[in-house]
Amino acid sequence: MRIILGIVISIMVLILGAWLKLRGPDIPFQALEAEYAGTDSHFVDLPGGYHVHYRDDGDAALPLLVLLHGFGDSFTTWDGWVRELKSQFHIISVDFPGHGLTRAPQGSQLNVEALADFVDTFALSLELPQFAVAGNSMGGGAAWQLAVRHPQRVHALILLDAAGFPNEKPADAVPLAFKILRYRIGRTLLSKIDNRPLIEEGLKTDVYDNSLITPVVVDRWARFQRAPGHRAILMSIKLDPGATPAATLLSTIKVPTLILWGENDPLIEPNAAKKFAAAIRASKLIMYPRVGHLPQMEIPQRSAADAAEFLKAHEGAK
Repeated sequence: MRIILGIVISIMVLILGAWLKLRGPDIPFQALEAEYAGTDSHFVDLPGGYHVHYRDDGDAALPLLVLLHGFGDSFTTWDGWVRELKSQFHIISVDFPGHGLTRAPQGSQLNVEALADFVDTFALSLELPQFAVAGNSMGGGAAWQLAVRHPQRVHALILLDAAGFPNEKPADAVPLAFKILRYRIGRTLLSKIDNRPLIEEGLKTDVYDNSLITPVVVDRWARFQRAPGHRAILMSIKLDPGATPAATLLSTIKVPTLILWGENDPLIEPNAAKKFAAAIRASKLIMYPRVGHLPQMEIPQRSAADAAEFLKAHEGAK
């Protein structure tokens, strides 16, 4: 009996030790804003209790380009594009609910349809003129949903390794974090702990050259995710496709569309790029060798140059 009791106590001690090591309390927004909000940071309040963080770069008289980031990311993923393009475009990049420094009400849902509506409300609040929109991953899904749900907003569309089609990857090729997200208990666990190890593993898997994933990048991702309420929103992400096939919705898009894709994307298979190109009639596809899931971060100069060339060629489409 004493042996069994000793084993139980040892297991409890191990569990407690693991919890104490992994637990990640919230980091107050005031602390995160002091650390990460810059002189180019702006905030706007939207209906429903959203306090939205965005960045505004370039001359407002230039053509407008809105940038949308992916799951767990922030608008900092577009830093390279902003550097390359702000002399040619007026650029607005925004933190989604549950991401970066944007504050969102409890119960906010994370799916591409809701995010598209969020961008529409954001644009309405800022009285933005019709714009080109670029989105990566989940942000790519939100970008093309914006073109479907609110076509009056968009005159050109750029999709970088965008979400939309069911994943064809075998189960063992799916990143660990997304495997955990498939289960309610996994989502509950991830909403309570510091996910830095999973974030680092996922980011280094996402890119072709993992030397790009520095401790500074990982720390920023991890700290943003510990903002009050963020992890609960992140855990609400809808991973399953909607009732209407993506190809059916995409076929309604009439604006010029550029599809940029890393040939070595380990998260969304490159074959999805061809599906987007087939579904959107007015589209052009560029595949990048030795690039993973984040072209805007991995090859900012080349991908931004391709975007600029495309947008300038279609300026008359507005």
